[in-house]
Amino acid sequence: MKIIIDNKIPYIKGALEPFAEVVYLPGNKTTAEVVRDADALITRTRTICNQELLKGSKVKFIATATIGFDHIDTEYCKAAGIEWTNAPGCNAESVNQYIASALFSWSMRKRKDLAGLTIGIVGVGNVGSKVARTCEILGMKVLLNDPPRERMEGPEKFVSLETIRQEADIITFHVPLNMSGEDRTYNMGNEDFFQNLGKSPLVINSCRGEVIDTNSVYEAIEAADVDAFIADCWENEPEIDLELLNQTEYGTPHIAGYSKDGKANGTKMSVQAVSRFFKLGIDDWEPENVELPATTVIEIDGNQRREYSILAEAILSTYDIELDDDALKESPHLFEKLRGDYPVRREFDSYTLKLKNVKEETVEKLKLLGFKVSK
Repeated sequence: MKIIIDNKIPYIKGALEPFAEVVYLPGNKTTAEVVRDADALITRTRTICNQELLKGSKVKFIATATIGFDHIDTEYCKAAGIEWTNAPGCNAESVNQYIASALFSWSMRKRKDLAGLTIGIVGVGNVGSKVARTCEILGMKVLLNDPPRERMEGPEKFVSLETIRQEADIITFHVPLNMSGEDRTYNMGNEDFFQNLGKSPLVINSCRGEVIDTNSVYEAIEAADVDAFIADCWENEPEIDLELLNQTEYGTPHIAGYSKDGKANGTKMSVQAVSRFFKLGIDDWEPENVELPATTVIEIDGNQRREYSILAEAILSTYDIELDDDALKESPHLFEKLRGDYPVRREFDSYTLKLKNVKEETVEKLKLLGFKVSK
């Protein structure tokens, strides 16, 4: 058996070598010629798995170590008898951490308290659900929009996109990229969306670049129809629009889901899926030696401090979006390198907070966010 693996997928070396010839390649070097005699691919979003790549090959199974799977031509795979899987939810907590850092960084810049603000969450799957829970913990009013879920579950928990457009102080997108159909999300953030907004909201895109139309959001920023734009995903990556980058409050190189935890989860789900498909007997395989940051203990003294300040310090101590914003704006031509060489980032539950003079209700909120706490 032969398996081609994207060489940017971490923690995977050694997992499948006992069962197959394993070849590690950059995503852009995974060509039709290379995959012709492969039985399986373990890939990321940079490899387009379509007829051009797969026709005439032996490939029977594709695992992508990512939530998104719009790089896989699922119709062609079905017709060709190729099974595939993605890694739903693998980096949901990482994106939640990114959004929390973005919200606190923006609110501190604007001197606004998050508590009491209304956030509209467009797309309430694995990621959107975690973001909603975090925002509720932070005292925000949360509006949920997810037409597929609303059709299945009923309207009680959900609102229309129009309600979010009119009522939200912040709008964050967490939808898959659907190019057509009833639930089309391609360019849903278009000229019509940004016109006649009820407020001048902060808009965040950390799902897929093509969900937001570049020209429309640029014009909305220029016209002050939106207060600010935070972008992790871009149309035409890695050749991103530099004018839009310079207009963002924070612009980052598609790394919202790049915590080491998220990457390890994606790798685990892919290896286990390959094991199940080919009956390799390692269905419970897990990565080892996932890197830790220099310190996993955060000391916070809450003496004469508001809860808001304590929550902000805890969250921003685990991840500061401004560092990624600075790096991309300084060297936008290094978009892919900034992704490929991304530093160690771990999620909230990798950290222990050593707290002094912090009220019990704030301690409980920190625990709900996922932190370990000691006094």
